[in-house]
Amino acid sequence: MALDVTRLFSPLTLRGTTFANRAWLAPMCMYSAVDGHPTDWHLVHLGARASGGYGLLLAEATAVVAEGRISPRDTGLWDDAHVASWRRITDFVHARGTRIGVQLAHAGRKASTRAPFEPVEGSVGVDEGGWATLGPGAEPFPGLDAPTAMTTEQVAAVPAQFAAAARRALDAGFDVVEVHAAHGYLLHQFLSPLTNTRDDEYGGSPENRARLLVETVDAVRAAWPDELPLLVRVSATDWVPGGLDVADVAAVVKDLAGHGVDLVDVSSGGNALASIPVGPGYQVPAARSVRETSGLPVAAVGLITSPEQAEQALVDGAADAVLLGRVALRDPSWPLRAAHDLGVRTGALPVADGVSDVDGLPDVTGWQPQYVRGAWR
Repeated sequence: MALDVTRLFSPLTLRGTTFANRAWLAPMCMYSAVDGHPTDWHLVHLGARASGGYGLLLAEATAVVAEGRISPRDTGLWDDAHVASWRRITDFVHARGTRIGVQLAHAGRKASTRAPFEPVEGSVGVDEGGWATLGPGAEPFPGLDAPTAMTTEQVAAVPAQFAAAARRALDAGFDVVEVHAAHGYLLHQFLSPLTNTRDDEYGGSPENRARLLVETVDAVRAAWPDELPLLVRVSATDWVPGGLDVADVAAVVKDLAGHGVDLVDVSSGGNALASIPVGPGYQVPAARSVRETSGLPVAAVGLITSPEQAEQALVDGAADAVLLGRVALRDPSWPLRAAHDLGVRTGALPVADGVSDVDGLPDVTGWQPQYVRGAWR
């Protein structure tokens, strides 16, 4: 049944930025970059979804230093040369009327790995184009090479690396930056007691384990314009005894509310081998808990596939936006189709710049394709 009013297709404003709707593209690694540069693959992948009606596109985990890449095929913003490669993508997305953000990341001990479609798994050796990895300690992630434990000075340098990447993201035309503190990557490694057994100021108490994340957020916020939103992605639980749980992470997020974070993207897992009860909307309850504890807006992610399911998560107050991953790969125009299914006019979707009375052409400003009787018009 079509809904008269939908939360999914209502606008959301964070700071000075308004998103046309709350159906957002989740950041997903494409493993298709060359020396950190996004390629035509990224232009087509993100461009198709910009035309498909998403209110925000979040580009994949993008390394703030070369050794922070998950794989040699990952995108980067550690070099000024990357700016132009990203700029042609953000310009295209903006011409479709869509907002675009980038997820800034450092993979820590989970860096220098093989792309998932390669015939073998594990770490990429130095002789194969890989590199030595760093982490809070020397314990490896299962199946990967052991990292070198970072010195206190190396840890203290990380926030400036994220801030420099954020400045490049601004030059590249991004509307949003997201600090990646989830999925077992460096900031999550420091946050979790499973991987952080340090005895300096970055280890021990929950406050010390959160120190690197807080310092990184502060550095990025200082480098990022006041009028533009700053997001953080967290893993709400490690899914194993002795690791982070939802209450732990919600408390950290509550503290981040005082450090200029505008929305938290709530995922889970990735820091240890775990049995995760995956199912439709399986992370939505965690998003609700983080939202209620912290008072910050949140985005929910994880097997949200139908328009009705996405709408209900928003109506129930579990989230302020939904991030779509697998379903977005299957259907680049998911928001257009969802709007049709929910009975929403396309005015609730991003609007591309049009032309007006050029060489006798009609004014098509604001035109969007519509789904009518089983066909796109």
